Amino acid sequence: MIYLDHSATTAVDPRALEAMSPFWTEAYGNPSSIYGLGRRAAAALEDARTRIARVLNCQPAEIVFTGCGTESDNLALRGVALAQAARGRRHLITTPIEHHAVLHTAADLAERFDCDVTYVPVDRHGLVDPAAVAAAIRPDTALISVMLANNEVGTIEPVAEIAALARARGIPFHTDAVQAGGYLALDVQALNVDLLALSAHKFYGPKGVGLLYMRRGLRLQPAQTGGSQERNRRAGTENVPYVVGMARALEIAQAEREVETARLSALRDRLTSGLLARIPGAELTGHPTRRLPGHVSLVIRGVEAEPMLIALDLAGVAASSGSACASGSPTPSHVLTAMGYDPQAALGALRLTLGRENTEADVEFVIERLPGIVSRIRGKQGNG
Repeated sequence: MIYLDHSATTAVDPRALEAMSPFWTEAYGNPSSIYGLGRRAAAALEDARTRIARVLNCQPAEIVFTGCGTESDNLALRGVALAQAARGRRHLITTPIEHHAVLHTAADLAERFDCDVTYVPVDRHGLVDPAAVAAAIRPDTALISVMLANNEVGTIEPVAEIAALARARGIPFHTDAVQAGGYLALDVQALNVDLLALSAHKFYGPKGVGLLYMRRGLRLQPAQTGGSQERNRRAGTENVPYVVGMARALEIAQAEREVETARLSALRDRLTSGLLARIPGAELTGHPTRRLPGHVSLVIRGVEAEPMLIALDLAGVAASSGSACASGSPTPSHVLTAMGYDPQAALGALRLTLGRENTEADVEFVIERLPGIVSRIRGKQGNG
């Protein structure tokens, strides 16, 4: 199988798996317990927190461990918005191309907590204009949330510039960096962000664990209560083996980032040019240069995504039409429609995302096979 859906998930790095191993059968204590087994687990937890903080260039106390990137986004938006609402600030700013972890939370805050949400538009490449964000700011703006890189089209947003605008006005800024974890620099000081969400399984760590960077001094209302874990910000016994695996995977991904980014960018560009040259009606979506290194996203007119994905699967290629969280949805991508694509074109979305195990041979195989698949589907649809 040629796996081209690394934006959906990645395999666990064997080095991360090895780091996790002792904490299932040997050092399995509850990190809140005071006896030796618990203290060993607590020490591993804090060591992981310190390692992650070193990558993010922050203090260990500013890291909150969660169950996934979605929970991290929820905790950031709902936690800060509700804390700010108590001070009379109920206005949120975000974009229409965010992951549903952000969009659905913003909608919930509007519906149930009387918050007002402004969705700053994006251009044809999915790029947010910092000036448009600045123009949307109001005296009661409680939070601004703009993703670092888009999961469906790979566009990298000017987060540092937008966050600097927010910082100058004293407004907390959150970024969903889930797609960026293994590919972009994550220095929170350089990014100017107050909150940053990551999910381990996007950078070769285990599923079921994530983190939220939360700048010291920021007010946040916990989404989970019931214990004092994570400095009263997220109740519940911490998942020690997964946290350890996440820390190790993040260290590895960031240490190898420059070399892997260059390799993936070359494969991405070859795959893009090969497919565009051989498939009439194919168009690259997202920014042509400001995009994730292994991310190829297309709309292919005259064909819908599902039969393409089935045919690719039968040919031994795993791909997707966009966000894995929206898989099976009959509606066009909210990202593509926000970028100005008509609904029919958006139904022909294809996402091919490369990772560590992919080779030049994989890319050439897809370039050779996909045009024929598209041609056959178009022929069948035309005969229908």
